Amino acid sequence: MIFVTVGAQMPFDRLVEAVDQWASTRNRVDVFAQIGQSGYRPQRIECRQLLEPEEFRSRYKTASAIVAHAGTGSIITALQMGKPIIIMPRRASLMETRNDHQVATAEQFRKFPSVTVAWNEQELALRLDEIDGLVGQASVGQYASEELLDVVRRFIDGGAGELPTKRSGG
Repeated sequence: MIFVTVGAQMPFDRLVEAVDQWASTRNRVDVFAQIGQSGYRPQRIECRQLLEPEEFRSRYKTASAIVAHAGTGSIITALQMGKPIIIMPRRASLMETRNDHQVATAEQFRKFPSVTVAWNEQELALRLDEIDGLVGQASVGQYASEELLDVVRRFIDGGAGELPTKRSGG
């Protein structure tokens, strides 16, 4: 099953509609979406506005792949569970969020092998066509690596820092 999530804070109709249209044209019945306060009502995919935390985690665990907004919680959960994830960032210019922090998040997380970024609906459909071949990587731990903590420390101290391209150690 493919699990789609838009998070709980704001709707992301563009993502929900794109996945629903893809599922319809590909005759997919294995998609479940948590759509939030969406104004768009999916025709093909099964969905609910919100899920209780236990069901949300269960959907993640049983999914073969995740499709999500570029929220750090969604991405990190997929990485922790070793699930491949396709993310599409919300855009401030489309009034989907207040600023383009999700674009910056997507730029950084696309360096992880099991994270695929779709920058728009057309790219999302192409990435969804490849979803059955995506493979999750070894899961990351629930605590930050020393390498990542060093990057964050340098950033806070005013130095430049980039996310590591490869996770090392535990």
